[in-house]
Amino acid sequence: MTLPRLGVVIVTYNAANVILDCLESLFAARGTWLDIVVVDNESTDGTVETLRAWASGAQPYVVPRDMPFPLAPVAKPVQLNEGTQRVAGHRLTLIETDVNGGFAFGVNTGLAELAAREGIDRFWILNPDSAVPPETPHAFASFDTGPFSLLGGRVLYYDKPDMIQIDGGRINRRTGVTDNIALFQAHADTPPPDPAGIDFIMGASIVASRAFYDAAGPMPEDYFLYYEEVDWALRRGTLPLAYCPDGIIYHRAGTAIGSANLNRPAGPFSLYFKHRSRMRFMRRHFPVGLPTAFAYSLAKAAQLALKGYRREAWTLLLASLNRPPPAHVRGMLSESAARRALPEHSRRN
Repeated sequence: MTLPRLGVVIVTYNAANVILDCLESLFAARGTWLDIVVVDNESTDGTVETLRAWASGAQPYVVPRDMPFPLAPVAKPVQLNEGTQRVAGHRLTLIETDVNGGFAFGVNTGLAELAAREGIDRFWILNPDSAVPPETPHAFASFDTGPFSLLGGRVLYYDKPDMIQIDGGRINRRTGVTDNIALFQAHADTPPPDPAGIDFIMGASIVASRAFYDAAGPMPEDYFLYYEEVDWALRRGTLPLAYCPDGIIYHRAGTAIGSANLNRPAGPFSLYFKHRSRMRFMRRHFPVGLPTAFAYSLAKAAQLALKGYRREAWTLLLASLNRPPPAHVRGMLSESAARRALPEHSRRN
């Protein structure tokens, strides 16, 4: 029997502490062959070295005690960077970009690699801080929904595996604020959503059809972080969004860029790019809502300031006004990353 093939793109940036859990869980996949492309965006924490040591067998892998499902380590070595080699039906490629060009830049690098390979009609974009049950890849590869643009599933919190992070997203067209469908609801008690009520699929786990990729083109790169997948979903034309009930992943929220999680608000770096991207998205797609969108920024900044997060509040306002980021945000970007993320503010103050 010929197994279906599913392309997987994983963009890493300082993901040394999580990438092996993701890869080990993918290599445990049953019922499908995976073409996995890891695109590293200029990590400085040894992500690439960790990946190479793991693939060679030099770095043993121990399954974390809190892994949400049973997992046995894959046999080593794992062939890396050899497009014609297979291990247990899977294939792994590493691409080093030598620049942190942002999330979409990394995704597009991986998509271009996979699109050039024959026999792959679905491309799964997956966050490196995810763990994937062995049945999920087959569910995404074989889910029969007819023609579709983007396909999503259920994202659960890794540290609270019975709690939903998102079942798909909605957009408030007056403010640009996005809403996680089924956020914080119990996994066992929550039915799948109606795909007709979904506006976009979260970038942590999103499957693009080749038909959509060929028609819409690559993910927009000018956001750098956040809203790329929201913008991309609006380019789907007549191809509908789809939802796979068995497409479950477990996600560690905010490990690389300081996104909000269950225990803390978002950090300044995350706040700057999220709200800059929200206003950019509104200017592009719903300009009539810009006054309301900025009013939301003012209210959110006031809320943060009243809770004692004054630096975060100031960062949010600068982002909403498309002003240069404060030093504590700019300092987290390399020179090459700053040129791509902040072309209008590329010269250091």
